[in-house]
Amino acid sequence: MFKAIGEAQERIILETFIWFEDDVGKQLHAALLAAAQRGVKAEVLLDGYGSPDLSDEFVNELTAAGVVFRYYDPRPRLFGMRTNVFRRMHRKIVVIDARIAFIGGLNYSAEHMSSYGPEAKQDYAVRLEGPIVEDILQFELENLPGQSAARRWWRRHHKAEENRQPGEAQVLLVWRDNEEHRDDIERHYLKMLTQARREVIIANAYFFPGYRFLHALRKAARRGVRIKLIIQGEPDMPIVRVGARLLYNYLVKGGVQVFEYRRRPLHGKVALMDDHWATVGSSNLDPLSLSLNLEANVIIHDRHFNQTLRDNLNGIIAADCQQVDETMLPKRTWWNLTKSVLAFHFLRHFPALVGWLPAHTPRLAQVDPPAQPTMETQDRVETENTGVKP
Repeated sequence: MFKAIGEAQERIILETFIWFEDDVGKQLHAALLAAAQRGVKAEVLLDGYGSPDLSDEFVNELTAAGVVFRYYDPRPRLFGMRTNVFRRMHRKIVVIDARIAFIGGLNYSAEHMSSYGPEAKQDYAVRLEGPIVEDILQFELENLPGQSAARRWWRRHHKAEENRQPGEAQVLLVWRDNEEHRDDIERHYLKMLTQARREVIIANAYFFPGYRFLHALRKAARRGVRIKLIIQGEPDMPIVRVGARLLYNYLVKGGVQVFEYRRRPLHGKVALMDDHWATVGSSNLDPLSLSLNLEANVIIHDRHFNQTLRDNLNGIIAADCQQVDETMLPKRTWWNLTKSVLAFHFLRHFPALVGWLPAHTPRLAQVDPPAQPTMETQDRVETENTGVKP
């Protein structure tokens, strides 16, 4: 991706949840700065919760070069704690010159690179070319979160330039927002589970879907579809382990093969079905992604891509996963059942309930470029440096 940014000639649009000021973040900073300095129009949208700590110097250097830099719903900390946890901008999209797009789950931090060491995250992104890139660019032009109705209308009526050279794969962009597309990503998953005939493999970092999804998984397994579910064995948040393990009895006894990934933290959000359907993107299968966050995935119909992803996931299962069997399931007691039901409903509905609070109405904040020094300021600086009065 850095190479593609380095070759950009006209426009770069970049959205992400996390951008850290570490080695990887500095590489992205340098690539965008160089692009802006050679005349490329660059726009960046970061989430105000996921990327709260970039220094003013780091950001100002970009805005001074002409990069349009926005934060989605930034809020001041309360007693040092971030309070804007719900309804986040969780998409990870890059569009370059209406020619190339990247979409997936990767954030811009060192922990997403293998050189980080054993704690580097297992994650996925795809590079796209062809007609889908214009579709993604047009989506970006029309759906900048927080923009005014007039700005949205203007962007909708200034279409992306057509440059369609179709390839062999069929690719569809699907997204989730809090308006007309609240359940689009989940609906495509449910449709996939209904149509599956032989095999489904899902690898998802945060797995805690609702009743419809769980029922569709078991129903597919019971009609003979081989269902493999890869989730975190060593999650970065303890509540993720609690939530996932609440579902083990239901899934394993319903015929779903559950695998805990043990090698490193899992951050991927991918799935495949039979020999032609696959999805890659930012959406987890949990209440935040399915009910509150802004997310984006691509659905890919292509046998070669499907097989490549299948080989990768089966390799992970064989080398780095432990299958959950009935000996690992919690005992079926009335107390455990009661705890599971209460915890399930709490985890499932709490984010949605809190998300309705007015304090979580999102806003967009654009970072202004640093002020240019006036002639008087320049004279003062020269005086201080030379000792000569103006």
